[in-house]
Amino acid sequence: MSKPLSLARLLLISTALSAPAAMAQNAPRASRPATSGTPTASEEADAQSGNVDVSIPGSDIIVTGRRTSNVSQAAPQVVNVLSAADIKRTGEGDIAGSLQRVTGLSVVSGGYVYVRGLGDRYSLALLNGSPLPSPEPLKRVVPLDIFPTSVIASTLVQKSYSANFPGEFGGGVINLTTKAIPVESYLEITLGSSANTETSGQLGYTHYGSKSDWTGFDDGTRDVPPALKQAIGGGTAFSNIPRADLRAIAMQFQNADTSLLQRTNSLPFNFSASLNGGTSLDVGGDGRLGIIATASYSNKWRTRDTLQQAALDVARGAGRNNRQVSTENEVTVNGLLGFGLELGDQKLRWTNLYIRDTLKRSALAIGQNDGLIQGADYMTQQTGWYERQLIDTQLVGEFKFSDALSLDIRGGYANSQREAPYEREFVYVRTNRDLGTDPVGDRFINALNRQRGDASITFSDLNEDLWSAGWDLSYKFSPALTTTIGYAFTDTKRSSSRYELHFDATNLPLGAQQMRLDYLLSDAAIQLYDISLLEFSGNYPVYDAALRTHAGYAQVKAELFPGLSFDAGVRFEKGRQSVTGVDVYSTGITPFNQIRKEYWLPAATITLEAAKGLQFRLSGSKTVARPQFRELIAQPFLDPESNRFYRGNPFLQDSELWNADLRTEWYMGRDERLTAAAFYKKIENPIETFTTITDTYSVTTSFANAPEAKLYGFEVEAQKYLPLEGLSNSPFFQSRRVVLIGNYTYTQSELKVGADDTTIPYSYTTGPLPLASDYFQNGVPLTGQSDHLVNFQIGLEDTDRLSQQTLLLTYASPRVTSRGPNLQPDIKEKPGLTLDFVARQAVKLPGGINSEFKFEARNLTGRKFQEFQELDGTKIFYNRYKIGTTIAASLTVAF
Repeated sequence: MSKPLSLARLLLISTALSAPAAMAQNAPRASRPATSGTPTASEEADAQSGNVDVSIPGSDIIVTGRRTSNVSQAAPQVVNVLSAADIKRTGEGDIAGSLQRVTGLSVVSGGYVYVRGLGDRYSLALLNGSPLPSPEPLKRVVPLDIFPTSVIASTLVQKSYSANFPGEFGGGVINLTTKAIPVESYLEITLGSSANTETSGQLGYTHYGSKSDWTGFDDGTRDVPPALKQAIGGGTAFSNIPRADLRAIAMQFQNADTSLLQRTNSLPFNFSASLNGGTSLDVGGDGRLGIIATASYSNKWRTRDTLQQAALDVARGAGRNNRQVSTENEVTVNGLLGFGLELGDQKLRWTNLYIRDTLKRSALAIGQNDGLIQGADYMTQQTGWYERQLIDTQLVGEFKFSDALSLDIRGGYANSQREAPYEREFVYVRTNRDLGTDPVGDRFINALNRQRGDASITFSDLNEDLWSAGWDLSYKFSPALTTTIGYAFTDTKRSSSRYELHFDATNLPLGAQQMRLDYLLSDAAIQLYDISLLEFSGNYPVYDAALRTHAGYAQVKAELFPGLSFDAGVRFEKGRQSVTGVDVYSTGITPFNQIRKEYWLPAATITLEAAKGLQFRLSGSKTVARPQFRELIAQPFLDPESNRFYRGNPFLQDSELWNADLRTEWYMGRDERLTAAAFYKKIENPIETFTTITDTYSVTTSFANAPEAKLYGFEVEAQKYLPLEGLSNSPFFQSRRVVLIGNYTYTQSELKVGADDTTIPYSYTTGPLPLASDYFQNGVPLTGQSDHLVNFQIGLEDTDRLSQQTLLLTYASPRVTSRGPNLQPDIKEKPGLTLDFVARQAVKLPGGINSEFKFEARNLTGRKFQEFQELDGTKIFYNRYKIGTTIAASLTVAF
């Protein structure tokens, strides 16, 4: 075990308290075979020959009056497409992992995709061309790590804007296309297991919770207690509720099951299983009906030994030092059911997706805080249960009335939820003072007074509904000229609540202060010592948010003459975004923040085919980026991932972006390409994060509009196959080839902050507007931007049967996560270098059953996660921990 055992033992001893695209292929989707889990090398050929299912209604691929065999080449915009074969080569279990291999993309916090150094707010995620709601309170963008690769047929990344996409398009759009309807029936079963050197078989912490936690579903143990539910619904502030009633509420909380940490000397290995199947049948004389279904389950563990620090002055060193060991058990359940119907040229597709991701977290920490009691040790225990769920249903129709006239229609409903009941934190304090001065100075105690100990319990809930609809009408005047008009509508409504309660004792005896936490908060102790509750939720623990957009757009695609074509359009988008604090305590005041804007968003791309396989693109556009819901209300929220508070800002405004892209593409063959691109973006009113810190080292991150920013850079990408049949007469080399895939992105960005520029932080009340230079420094990079991104794959594969061995290298240079407090150095993350190995091999089981064996080794370089401030060689680590190396194996059997 590489983590310091001395720390783990200290924490355990302390518990002796105890344990305190716009494109759609012409080939009929329903006629394409679904990619099974045991593909041959022909998958790669399919990916290049056009058999890649990309579901974005409303447009055909038209380049120089003809179709090519490569999707990226044939698309009228700058796109990268990951086919099922590409996704499987990386071996990643979720789409976020696969996307970090795409040129110019990086993945932050596991699931949020940054395009060309722009933060996740500048990325747009779609499913089959329709928008998705987010189950995360801090985000309106979807964390893509919740999408398993087993339900995705392809992933398209478009970096140049076109008018048929929503206007919130800063860095790019990521469109996920679910699996197609198969021609032939198939069934496949996959079983897998993995282990991590920092977690599996090592020491960790857990808590009981409920007996059904292993399923990802609570059995009712964590339901909101009736007395608390009644108090919340009664509309009376907790400060006005009689103390006896508050005691009654406290006595209904689940106690030991949700609070008592348990030591686990050997954490289990990870486990996963999936079932995929599909079939099709003829309907009438020219019709066909297809059905596809997938289901999967995974159970993963992760332990982190994290150093957490903070400083008022970096040069003077850390004033808060904390060492935390946390264990997370993540259970993911997914399902997809799709139906496809073809009746001649008319096609209907109905897709239903269910994703549920549950995280059970247990953590124990010891640290010091010079801003509170000098020389004292603080022991903090946290337990939490976080449920994220997404339900999505979509109906798409493609109707062809003649060779010239076609209509695409789409409609969808999606619901996302996040529930975090019984999020608990306990703080015990040991002053380390002389026993003559403090009779319990050598012991951890909890006085439940927030000075020498604390105990809190938080219930939060989020529900978001998203309705979307649209249509595209296209008319082809000639093979060289097509026009499209369209309309799109979205209506998003979110309701979010967070109630934070602290246990309060006015005069707790010293003997009681030393009790184990489940004894301290037992019914008997609550009654005997008159332990009550205080609410720290603020005046508005509930808020409602909404975003409604209407958009109309028109596009023209034309070949001016052989070799020169353009795709131009304009979108008129009208948006109304609002966040409303719910007046649950009848104060007579209802905070209401609204942004109503209308935009004309032009976009144009010119493509010149200079020679066979060689083409140039020039793109320009205007787009917008809106604040996210949670950022528009000044209400604190704890992010358990970074272990710090976030607070919104009701004064945020939209950002506007001007984008330009110049690209050269050389397609040397069906499987080979070399591309280079330069890009530039000017951003007005970019939303940036900044950090504040108090004298007690309480760290809060918030948001404000900086005056202006610019971003520019270039990227190169190459893919090459080297046949080995001439290397030797050995049969081994005759059908094998070397795969070389690499890309590099260089990005520079800087904020523009003038001496007279102003901004409005969340703390603003009245008077002159604060100077932007008080929060942002001129010339510093945008948050989230790495100067260098490198991806490289080298592999050996068989062209006759499935046999692949691939080394994957990923590097990202340091990037800013937040502006430093009080204009101190920025807080940065150092992603570093990651080296992975993936092998896939076709295997014949007894009885001639096809199967695939996959072996993975992740993070072979053993990189660490590091988030820090640095000044003159002094580093303050906000978060630092070892990630460990993961070894995984799986077997897929196809029938």
